[in-house]
Amino acid sequence: MHVLGISCHYHDAAAALVSDGLLVAAADEERFSRVKHDARFPRNAIEFCLRRAGLEAGDLDFVVFYEKPLLKFERILLTSLRTFPRSWRSFGEFALGWMEEKLWVRAEIQEALGIPAERILFTEHHVAHAASAFFCSPFRRAAILTVDGVGEWTTTAQGTGTADWDGGGASEIRLDREARFPHSLGLLYSAFTAFLGFEVNEGEYKVMGMAAYGEPRLEHLVRKVVRVEDDGGFALDLRYFDFPHSADRTFSRAFEGLFGPARDPAAPFFTAATHPGQRLDAAAAARNQHYADVAASIQRVTEDALLKTVRDLHRRTGLTQLCMAGGVALNAVANGRILRESPFEEVYVQPAAGDAGGAVGAALYAYHVLLGQPRRYVMEHAYLGEAYGDGEAVDAFRAAGLKPRVVDDGVLTDEVAESLAAGQVVGWAQGRFEWGPRALGNRSILADPRTAAMKEVVNERIKFREPFRPFAPAVPEELASEMFHMPDPARCWPARFMLAVMPWKPEAAERAPAVSHGGTGRLQTVRAEWNPRFHAVLDRFGQATGVPVLMNTSFNLRGEPIVSSPADALSTFARSGLDLLAFGNVLVRKDG
Repeated sequence: MHVLGISCHYHDAAAALVSDGLLVAAADEERFSRVKHDARFPRNAIEFCLRRAGLEAGDLDFVVFYEKPLLKFERILLTSLRTFPRSWRSFGEFALGWMEEKLWVRAEIQEALGIPAERILFTEHHVAHAASAFFCSPFRRAAILTVDGVGEWTTTAQGTGTADWDGGGASEIRLDREARFPHSLGLLYSAFTAFLGFEVNEGEYKVMGMAAYGEPRLEHLVRKVVRVEDDGGFALDLRYFDFPHSADRTFSRAFEGLFGPARDPAAPFFTAATHPGQRLDAAAAARNQHYADVAASIQRVTEDALLKTVRDLHRRTGLTQLCMAGGVALNAVANGRILRESPFEEVYVQPAAGDAGGAVGAALYAYHVLLGQPRRYVMEHAYLGEAYGDGEAVDAFRAAGLKPRVVDDGVLTDEVAESLAAGQVVGWAQGRFEWGPRALGNRSILADPRTAAMKEVVNERIKFREPFRPFAPAVPEELASEMFHMPDPARCWPARFMLAVMPWKPEAAERAPAVSHGGTGRLQTVRAEWNPRFHAVLDRFGQATGVPVLMNTSFNLRGEPIVSSPADALSTFARSGLDLLAFGNVLVRKDG
C-alpha cells in the first residue's frame, strides 16, 4: 500500500511517501526549486518521492493533505469579521490567496496526479503534527504535545498516542486538550522575531542565538503580554498584537510602548559579548544589548511555558515518554530544558517538526489510523532525500573547468580530516540529503572548532551571515556524555537531529570554543550505523587533534536552501570561501 502525504500553500511545502508502512522518501520542495521556504504545490518533491520508490502516480492508493482548508478558511473569515473594520485590508489579501488556490487543493491534487477524488484524504493540521512525531518514534504509547503558530484553529494540542506494532490492536492518536487562535505561543514568539528585526517563519532560530548574549531582565514585561498558568495554559493580551487583523504586522504600537522601537533589520548587531575586547560604538552596543535582553526574556518565558505544559501533561497521563512536533518544537534551547528538567524519561522530536513535517504525519496517520495498518517504522535518522552519483559530480565539476578526483573511502576520510585539522573549511555532501531544516552530516559545511576565530571565519567568509550566529558541534554518539551534561546519548533522540541544546562540560568546551555558545551547544550525536562516513571523519579528526568534535553547519549561503545536487554544491563552493568540496567520493579544490 502506497500513501503520499503533502503539505503546501503556507510555508515549507513538502511531500513524503509511505510504502507498506515504511517512510521511503521525504523532501521539502525548496531543495529542488531553490526557493527558500517554497510554499507552492510540491511538484518536484512529489516526483522525487515517486521516482525513489519506482512508482507512477497511478500506483498510489491514497494521497493525504496535512490540514483541512475549509476549516482554516472558516477561521480566517470569522476572525476578519470579528476584527472588522481593522481587518478589511488584510482580509482582501487573505481571500484572494485562498480563492485562487488554497481552497481547491483537492482539485489541484487530482490535476497533478490524476488521482480520483475518493482517494484524496485530509487530516487536521495538529493531528498531522502529532502523527509525524508519534508514528516516527519508537514508542508504543506516549504523551504528545504539538505547538506552532496556528493550524485551522488549534495552536497547541496535547494528548496521547497508542501504536499497534504487532497487529494486535488499533493505533490511535487522541488529542484532548488544546489552545485556539488567537492565543498562540508560536505567534507570540514570531511577534518578538519581527520586533527583533528578523523574518517571521525564518528568523526564530536567530532569536534563540541572540538570546544567549542577553539576560532575561525584561521577563516581567513579556509577562504583561502573555499570561501563563501553572498548568501551562496561556492567554495573550491582544492589545499588544496586530496579527489577528493584519497581514503584515504582528505587534502593535502598545507593544513598542513596552519594549521600545523595533530593531532595524539592516542594523548590525554587536555587543561587548559578541565582540569581546573590541572598541565599539557605545550607544549602538547599548541598544543591541537591550534587544539581546528582549530575546533572552521571550526565550525564558517560552521555555517556562513549555516546561509547565509538559509537567502537567505528565501528571495527567502518567506516561514516561513524550513526542513533540510543531514549529515551536524546533526550539532547541527549550528542548534541552525539557530533557533535563521535565519528568519524562524519553523525548522524541520529529526532525522536520514544522509545517513540512505535516506531509509525513498526514501519510502515517492515514496509513495507521484511517487504514488500520500496523506499525513497522522508526525514524532513526533523517537521510530521506535525493542522492546523486559520483559520475554526476564529476561531470558537473569538469564542466566548470575544475579537476575532480575520485578517491576511495580511506583517502576521502584522511584528506578531509587532514584539511580540517589544517584550518581549511570543507563542503561535505554525501548520500541522501536530510529531511528537515538541519544539516546532519550529509549536506554540511565542516570546520575545525578548536579556535574561537573559526566562528568568525565561517560566518563572514563562508556563510555571509550575522556574526552572532552559533554553530553546532557534531560528536560521535559514544563520546557525547564525556563532553556534555546530557541523558544517555543512545536514548537522547533530539540530539540525533540537532534539536537540543545541552551544557558543555567546561574542560571539553575549552577545547572547542568555536562551537560553545555561552557554555552550551546544539549538538548532533553521530552513530557509525547511521552515517559511517561522517563518523569516520570525526574519528580521524579526533585521532589527529585529540578533539573528536567538528563544527557542523548547513551547506548553503545566507538566504538560500541547503544544497541538494552537485550543481547546487558547486555554486555554493564557487561563491564562498570554502577550500575543499567532497561530493560523495569526488574531491575538488579551487586551485586544482
